[in-house]
Amino acid sequence: MSDRSRSAPAWWTPSAHTDRRPFLIGRNRIQAAFRARFAGEDFVEVDTATLQVSPGNEAHLHAFQTEAIGHDGSAVPLYLHTSPEFACKKLLAAGETKIACFAHVYRNRERGALHHPEFTMLEWYRVGESYEQLMQDCADLIALAARTAGTQQFAYGGKTVDPFADPERISVADAFTRHAGIDLLATIGADGSTDRNMLAKQLQAVGIRVADDDTWADLFSRVIVEKIEPNLGNGRVTILDRYPVAEAALARPCADDPRVAERFEVYACGVELANAFGELTDPTEQRRRFEAEMDEKQRVYGETYPLDEDFLEALAAMPEASGIALGFDRLVMLATGALRIDQVIWAPVAETHLG
Repeated sequence: MSDRSRSAPAWWTPSAHTDRRPFLIGRNRIQAAFRARFAGEDFVEVDTATLQVSPGNEAHLHAFQTEAIGHDGSAVPLYLHTSPEFACKKLLAAGETKIACFAHVYRNRERGALHHPEFTMLEWYRVGESYEQLMQDCADLIALAARTAGTQQFAYGGKTVDPFADPERISVADAFTRHAGIDLLATIGADGSTDRNMLAKQLQAVGIRVADDDTWADLFSRVIVEKIEPNLGNGRVTILDRYPVAEAALARPCADDPRVAERFEVYACGVELANAFGELTDPTEQRRRFEAEMDEKQRVYGETYPLDEDFLEALAAMPEASGIALGFDRLVMLATGALRIDQVIWAPVAETHLG
């Protein structure tokens, strides 16, 4: 008996498509409304190449690799991008000042109710504007998605959100104190360095598991997943702001506290929707951070990705800007009432069964 015969009908069968079609039509309407909003604010919509020399340099993101074959038969490795970020920033260096991009992006090792190996990322960038403007953008787009879908409430995972309410804004440090009883900033030096042992002691004191080989980043992530995220985006949208510099490889430090960076994430019903930065434009510091990320990737996964030297060169010419990536499919899920991400993707990637 095949796997398909034991499971739900394939997405392309008429019965499955009939069930999914209302979500898909809702997706189209929301995308059209978003495009009209960006156009109304004089954003230029750009379309970036999927194939890149580097898929991105975050330790825990996994890419799909391929290769370009030349006329002489030689092969050059390429990757499907995990975000259009590098290409968008090159366009800012070229002189664009307000751009938006609906990009198909690809992430390996990710599949589930909220994850799909190919999905749509909506990114937009504002030159010369504060990253706080992006917070207002997010609130406006979430409300616009709800109005377009004709809903007054988002519901997912037992949580509800009023998409028209003003978002809650809380710093990562305050969230650690409120939801985990941990003084996060006490474990971060003025230069952004981190104290693993001090954080480990605090976790142990509040009953959170610590393993001998856990790094500071491992412990930070465990608290986020176990104690912080379940409390975010309940009743209203939450903006989780001012991440530690060590957890914000592409963001500039906050002017009032170099231990934290201009990075925020947006949550609704416990679902992460967006990730934003006041963009780092120092190529030397960016290289250092990328190399640290790749060292960690080598340690954990035994592999690394190349750096995009063209991107680092462009970064030196890039003006001060703020940028954000929003998981468009996830927002459509919440607005339309879908329960799985593949319900809002017109043609999902086939499930693979590895045995």
